[in-house]
Amino acid sequence: MTKKQGDFAVRSSENTGNWKEMAYAGVLSFLRRRYSRDLNGVDVAVSGVPYDGAATNRSGSRFGPRAIRQASTELATLDSFPFGFNLYENLNIVDYGDCFVDPHHPETIINSIEKHAAEVILTGTKMLTFGGDHFVSYPLLKAHAKQYGPIALVQFDAHCDTWEDDGSAFDHGTMFSRAVNEGLIDTSKSTQIGLRTYNDKDYGFKVLTSPWVHKNGVDEVLNVIKSRSDTSPVYVSFDIDVLDPGFAPGTGTPVSGGLASWQVLEIIRGLGSLNLVGMDLVEVSPAYDHSEITALAAATIAHDWLCLLAQKNGAVPQKTTN
Repeated sequence: MTKKQGDFAVRSSENTGNWKEMAYAGVLSFLRRRYSRDLNGVDVAVSGVPYDGAATNRSGSRFGPRAIRQASTELATLDSFPFGFNLYENLNIVDYGDCFVDPHHPETIINSIEKHAAEVILTGTKMLTFGGDHFVSYPLLKAHAKQYGPIALVQFDAHCDTWEDDGSAFDHGTMFSRAVNEGLIDTSKSTQIGLRTYNDKDYGFKVLTSPWVHKNGVDEVLNVIKSRSDTSPVYVSFDIDVLDPGFAPGTGTPVSGGLASWQVLEIIRGLGSLNLVGMDLVEVSPAYDHSEITALAAATIAHDWLCLLAQKNGAVPQKTTN
């Protein structure tokens, strides 16, 4: 009789629950979730988009999905903090694997990513996506907007990513201006958090710069996000460079003066009342990381977003924290 321990990702016949694993060994999937493309009854599909052909500075975020999966192994061993419940008993999650992108035929990239996302979203399954560079958010938003209509974007970033776009460039600094021009984003409902670069045009986003966050605090950030988003479908796009390089050195375009890990975790944990429809987490470049601290931050942020969905499913704390 097979013992239920080790390599849940490929040996389990069920999506929920978890087995005893060695944190330092075994098949890697995000949070040790089962690899599957059967979305029947699945709440969230986790997928990677290993594309970094739109980066303007340091490349390497194509290895981000693999690094985030590896950094998630310890998170998979315990009940979720500070939520106080077992995530894997309260949310049906699968690791959907990576989107296949062909870097030798860049003209296929956008359609490949959009089609990959649509296959998930059209089943009613939510999607948690790991980049890749931030350009991958554009085809992801195209897929989500077709399902939900114009999206309220909650963007965590050091950069606005709304510089002038010609409608055809592969540029991880212009894709949100393109998305606005195409009607994918409702900027009257959208908020950018952590910015510390300047652009003459804000496209209607509410911009909460990094200094503003430091001065006004987490609660005020949440008040702004919630008052703007209201009941609209909310898509969270999290560029890991919103964190100060001291907390996330492993990224392509680091900017000093960013947010601390505890700040972004508190903000993410406060978004549970919103109509969350999807999330991407991008720009983890492990070649520039130290001791996996960037990948670990990314894995924890993604894990906590999943916990918000588990709460919406009715998960309640079995343990209390002070």
